[in-house]
Amino acid sequence: MKASEVFTPGKFPVHTFVDDHLRDKKDQLLDTLEAGAMLISISGPSKSGKTVFIEECLGRTSLIQVTGSGVTQPSDLWMRVFDMVGTEMPVAISRATSTQSAVGGKGAVEGGILVAKAKAEVSINKGITEAETTTASLGSDCLQLLIRELANTDLVVFIDDFHYIPSDVQVEVAQQIKEAIRNNVKFICASVPYHADDVIRSNPDLRGRVFSIDFEYWGGETLKKIAYKGFPELGIYYKSSAVEKLVAEAAGSPQLMQYLCLNACYELGVREKTEVKIELLNEPDIHENICRRTVQSTNYGSVVELMKEGPKTRGSDRNVYLTKFGWDGDVYRLLTKALSVDPPKLTFRYNSLSERILGMCQNGGPSGSSITSACSHSAKIVNDSAVGGRIVEWDGEHDVFDIRDPYFLFYLRWSDMVDS
Repeated sequence: MKASEVFTPGKFPVHTFVDDHLRDKKDQLLDTLEAGAMLISISGPSKSGKTVFIEECLGRTSLIQVTGSGVTQPSDLWMRVFDMVGTEMPVAISRATSTQSAVGGKGAVEGGILVAKAKAEVSINKGITEAETTTASLGSDCLQLLIRELANTDLVVFIDDFHYIPSDVQVEVAQQIKEAIRNNVKFICASVPYHADDVIRSNPDLRGRVFSIDFEYWGGETLKKIAYKGFPELGIYYKSSAVEKLVAEAAGSPQLMQYLCLNACYELGVREKTEVKIELLNEPDIHENICRRTVQSTNYGSVVELMKEGPKTRGSDRNVYLTKFGWDGDVYRLLTKALSVDPPKLTFRYNSLSERILGMCQNGGPSGSSITSACSHSAKIVNDSAVGGRIVEWDGEHDVFDIRDPYFLFYLRWSDMVDS
């Protein structure tokens, strides 16, 4: 057995699946699907195990998994569904799709689906373009075909990253989901927490028809079980303290924990099950090498560089402070460094963050208002620069800085982009 078969970041973990803490959620999911006439909304932070949970509960053969990414109209979504189930397209829909692509002159094939890239410039019927007319017809036809194909079956449409769909398109999708649910088509939508109610806000008529299941990042004891299950499968013994350090770096993400355990195997030279006794020790050099290997799986270099620079200054330069690390920097460099030092944390209240920043300075540091201003500006810089939405959050009312993506925290801690 290979190490990559035991620890499987990004794939279903056959040998290291942990679900003790999810049994109640599984019962809720299955009971709601059995009852019918409800949309299930799965909300949880990035890399918290939502997709693996759905796959384990329902099995891949029952899922029609599509993503909201790249959807510009409802028919884009349903055409992906038809593509996955092998639906034979009626002539009307095929013709409408072809017309829609040809009218604007900018069509493209995405994932085997022909998607229109622009509308026609020639108007007909009192200013309504041919593309708009075709789109309306196509949307209605696709919805009816979706109902005909999936109503009263065991198949479940799983729309991952629903929040990536543009808000105006979400309204149309939500309306069509409501009609499909009324006709016994089963749906699950997955989103990140701060977009959990997008589908309801898109269509208030769905209130009372949505069952929400909320995910959080995993606790330390649960994450340990990934290592406890996997290492013995490969003949690796371990010190509990070494596993605890990996758990701290994973910051609640089961996917990141899988990466760390896999790279621990590689660092020990174990690529498949060994009969020779090999032990994972709690040694700083080993831990650092594991983390250095793992940080290669993500890259926030350009985002971190912008965060360190801060917004462009107007007028006088910012104050610069000498640090105990031997370099000097302004409040933005100090903030970036403070988020990266031990112990790893995703959520920082002002007092603890201020203590980290001031504790790094040799002779006095930035004022409280300067720190909170840097938090606010940095959150905007990071989120505007990152692909995929907000990865940090600054709550100015309660003075809390929250890192929503464990991979971003991990990059801050282990990349060479942050001053040492």
